Amino acid sequence: MRENDTWVSEFILLGLSSDRRTQVGLFVLFGAAYLLTLLGNGLILLLIVLDARLHLPMYFFLCNLSAVDLCYTSSGVPQMLAHFLLEKKTISFTRCGTQLFFSLALGGTEFLLLAAMAYDRYVAVCDPLRYMTVMSPRLCVALAAVSWLVGLANSAVETAVTMRLPTCGHNVLNHVACETLAVVRLACVDITINQVVIVASSVVVLLLPCCLVSLSYAYIVAAILQIRSTQGRRKAFGTCASHLTVVSMSYGMALFTYMQPRSTASAEQDKVVVLFYAVVTPMLNPLIYSLRNKDVKAALSRVLMSRSELKQ
Repeated sequence: MRENDTWVSEFILLGLSSDRRTQVGLFVLFGAAYLLTLLGNGLILLLIVLDARLHLPMYFFLCNLSAVDLCYTSSGVPQMLAHFLLEKKTISFTRCGTQLFFSLALGGTEFLLLAAMAYDRYVAVCDPLRYMTVMSPRLCVALAAVSWLVGLANSAVETAVTMRLPTCGHNVLNHVACETLAVVRLACVDITINQVVIVASSVVVLLLPCCLVSLSYAYIVAAILQIRSTQGRRKAFGTCASHLTVVSMSYGMALFTYMQPRSTASAEQDKVVVLFYAVVTPMLNPLIYSLRNKDVKAALSRVLMSRSELKQ
């Protein structure tokens, strides 16, 4: 313990269930989801790196998104899987702070990248003739760099103000991981500053990107409605609908949770939100954004054919 037992040296995580059989089932379920996430995102990264035809702005952002998803899910899921098999689910103060930093940084970066990807799609649909000029390599790198830097800076501030809170010896987190709201609930001092930081952070990495995504897709939908071909409109709407579904759920759940730090939302609801971002979203993103794409399918076929030719 630290001085006067104001801070603790480790936290105990209650997890999802105390029933042994349920925990084993959850281990199998989340373990399979984690493997699919590694496979899907790893495949996207490999194809984009190996196939020069995918060296385009859209796939540059998808490459960044896959990298974020791989890091994000790996920052918390392996520990969660290990805890399913352990009786005592503990995490040290230092590891808790580290996990919180990376989850906030990667989560914020993903939300900002989704906004950059929405702008890329807006230019591609609404100004296709100038697409390669507008989405220049310099702009793409700048948008990705800003996403990463803002995500890291935001996380550094939020982690610092969260982990400085004394808990007066309370160290039981009713959660599956070290999460901001769960740690703040243990504080035995005034948390007004933390609430202000959480809301300000949510505005920067959630609300503003969400508004930009909504605006971009509003213009995209308006452009699609002008397509004369019924089949063309249906195809375009199908792609947009799948993207918007994931984006809406991602921004919606996070805004509902973090824009109201005083809300009466239960700890169980917080767990569902964290599991969605740590397990479900990274697993679905490759399927929604990449693996159904004909260019990605063609790239996979070319890579497999080249490998088979080399073996012969």
